[in-house]
Formats: sequence, structure tokens, C-alpha cells
Amino acid sequence: MKRALISTYYKDGIIEFSKFLESKGVEILSTGGTYKLLKENEIKVLKVSDITKFPEIMDGRVKTLHPKIHGGILARRGKDEKIMAELNIPQIDMVIVNLYPFFEKVNEGLKLEELIEFIDIGGPTMIRSAAKNFKDVVVITDNNDFELIEKELNDGEISQDTRLKLAAKAFNLTAAYDSAISEYLNNLTGNNFPKYHTISYEKKINLRYGENPHQSAAFYTKTIKNGIFNNFEQLNGKPLSYNNLRDADIAWKVVSSFEEIVCCGLKHNTPCGVAKGNNVYDAYVKAYECDPISIFGGIAASNTKIDAKTAKKMSEIFLEIIMAPEYDEDALEILKKKKNLRVLKMFSKANEKFEGVTVDGGILVQETDKELFNELKTVTETKINSDMMDDLIFAYKVVKFTKSNAIVVVKDGQAIGIGGGQVNRIWAAQQALERAGDGVILASDAFFPFDDVVKEAAKYNIKAIIQPGGSIRDKDSIKACNENKIAMVFTGMRHFKH
Repeated sequence: MKRALISTYYKDGIIEFSKFLESKGVEILSTGGTYKLLKENEIKVLKVSDITKFPEIMDGRVKTLHPKIHGGILARRGKDEKIMAELNIPQIDMVIVNLYPFFEKVNEGLKLEELIEFIDIGGPTMIRSAAKNFKDVVVITDNNDFELIEKELNDGEISQDTRLKLAAKAFNLTAAYDSAISEYLNNLTGNNFPKYHTISYEKKINLRYGENPHQSAAFYTKTIKNGIFNNFEQLNGKPLSYNNLRDADIAWKVVSSFEEIVCCGLKHNTPCGVAKGNNVYDAYVKAYECDPISIFGGIAASNTKIDAKTAKKMSEIFLEIIMAPEYDEDALEILKKKKNLRVLKMFSKANEKFEGVTVDGGILVQETDKELFNELKTVTETKINSDMMDDLIFAYKVVKFTKSNAIVVVKDGQAIGIGGGQVNRIWAAQQALERAGDGVILASDAFFPFDDVVKEAAKYNIKAIIQPGGSIRDKDSIKACNENKIAMVFTGMRHFKH
């Protein structure tokens, strides 16, 4: 190891590591603030401009973009020595670079002209050059790797295996960095579906496993921090699992969609109980009563503060997760008595613009389903009375988050029967109606291809149905509604959820 180039924005550990390199006889080149810091700490260091014979210009925008620097990094040992000697290019054997803080600054709401100055150009260029030439050049982009390098140098040489891993890490960083810039600029210009889908995520934790114990998994969050899981706090309980995170995502989206006080019980990624209430206790009890069996081992989410009375009631059954924007202190004391219960404090509503799901060899990307209906059009002789309207909207919001085929039965702001995830609509309707026993409103996430759901609803005294409409056999369902004095409202908007 002969020569190292050090140019870092984050300088944790850089003084100690530079002293270590100096002790190994490594010559150090540096720029700007890093050069000044090393010099102040009595480390022997050369300015890059002393090598290039060209000053740093344009407020530091151009300092390492020079053939003598990139020639020294990209030079192939045993092949390029002649040209290096002719042009007096110094060999560079180690590149220690981290980047301007675009990841951090993009989340601070800066104006474009301000944020542009935090897009690093020279740093990624040096990193990519070194990573390409990893057989001869060690590239360090993470100060946490100093310890590994020190150990290997103390043992003799830095192994090819380590060099390759550091190169992979370097390209991973520059890819994520450029992806964040790309996403920001595409969002700014309204290019929602660019040619290449490049979204930048950062690993937060390695999960114990995925959906099942034999599947490995990790949790990543977006570097452009919008979305509920970039902004939450776990106040109690075991680490979140893969299934916990997926379920919590839907539970919070359900309650976030309401302005009224609402609680949601959720199991296996679909609501099992949702209810409005005059207070959080009332809402939780009604959500629980929808399906006391399924909520066991599930999630309870509230869009308002949880008080002690509600916390005590929640503690009566086994729940994996409780979610709310706030908790009374005495409520937290009660919940924390269950050491494994995950208690999450949520700071924002769901706000992602797009969502995706992988298929083998690809990814499907779509806008998130933020709308509810195009219009509310009564298509039957029986009309909706004013008392039904709130329940109609409530039912349609709940069915939107229920796995297709989905049917939700509602009465007085309470989902009293939910049938979801069925391969045909009549089964979903039968499950929801049987569980409800006696309801007022029935909501469907998609149109009725036959009149069988209406006929089933009539057996249970349903007074009104809300559904998208649009089937070539809508007239059959309208006729069945008229015969049974059921009002039917078309929304013009379906809500499949696969």
C-alpha cells in the first residue's frame, strides 16, 4: 500500500485511520476540508492540487476531476506503468470517499437551486473508478470499514475477497445515490413512470425471517423519506417482523383514511373489524365485536389517542401490535406490562404516491389507490335516505382495504361482517352476511356480474348496497334490488386489492 486519496464529507474516525495509514508508510492525498482537518492534526498530507498542478475551482465543484487523479486510480498494475511514467501520473492504491449529504438534504424541503449543490459529482466518479479497478485499488465508502482494513493491513495485505466486497458496496452506494436524485427530479417534473424504475432504499434492519421461518428478509426504507414507516416510533415490544410490517401498513392506512374517530382490527393483511365511535374506547370495542376470533393475535390501530380505559380493554386479549398517534402515560404503563406487545407511535398519515409488487423477473408499479368514488348515483326505485349516507361512505372506505373479492356489511358506523379474499363474490357475501347477522349497508369492491349477491343480501334485511357498477348485467341486480326494496348506489370506481 503506497498512496491513499482521502476526501470525505463525514469525518468520523478519519483522523485515527489516517494516522494508522501514515504509520504503515502510506502517502496521503486529500482535498478541501479533509486536507485542512488532517493538517490541523499534524498528519502528513499532500493537496490533490499539488499533484494535478491545477487549483480547486468553482467553489470546490472541480478538484479531483483530473487525468492525474483518475489515471492514478484506474491504472492497471503490470500494464499501464509506461504511460503513467511518461505523464507523471502517481499510482493511487486506496480511495476513501463518502458523498455530499443528498440523502439528508432532499428531506429538508430545500429549493431545487439549493439542493443541486448537494449533488456530488467528483465523489461518485472517484468511487466508481476505484471500484472498477478493485483488484488494484481499495475503495472505502463507509467509515465503519476502517477497522476491517486495519486488521487486514496488520496481517499483511488486503484480500481480493475484501476488495471485491468493498467494490460491490461502493457501486451499491452510487446506484442508490443516483436513484434518489433521479426520483427527486422525476417527482419534480411529474414523470411518474420513467424508462427506468430506480427508487433508492436503505436497509434499516435484518429481519429474523420473512413470511415463513425458512425465508430470509430485511426491512428497507426510502431514502426520500415519505411514507409512514419513515416516521414512527416503537415504544414497546419485540422487534417488528416481516408480517408485522405488512399488516401494520394496511391497518394504519385504514384508520388514516378517516377524519372521524376510528379503530381497526386487522389480521393477515385484511381488516377483520373497523368501527367509528364517539371516543376511542367505543370505537375499539365495536371493532373488536365485529370478529372477536380473528382479531386475536392481530393488530389494533386507532387514529386518535389511546387512553387508559382503552389500553386496559386491549390488554384483555393477545395482540401483536397496537398503533396510534398518541398514548396517555397511564395507557402506556398498562400496555408496557406486556413486554412482547409492540406499541407503535405513528406520526403521519399514509402519503406514498406509488406502490409496487414484484413478479418473477419484474415489478408492477401503480399509483396508490387514494380516490374513493367518481360519483354516487342511485340506480334503483328505492332511494337512499340521509341517515344511510354516512354508513355508505364508511362501508366503501372499509371495503377498499379488504382483500378481493370483498364484501363489507355495516350498521351504525360499525363493520359487522367482512368477507374478503374469496375467489368469487357470492362466497365473500355469504361470509360477510352470516357474520353480520343483521346489517343495513352492504359494500362491494367490484361490480356484481350476477344478481346472486343482491338476493343473498335480501335474506339478511340489507337496506342499501354500494358498488362500482359497470357489469353488462347491472340491470339484473337493479331489478333484484327493486323487487326487494333495496336501494343501490353506483360509485363508478372499483377497488380491487389483490
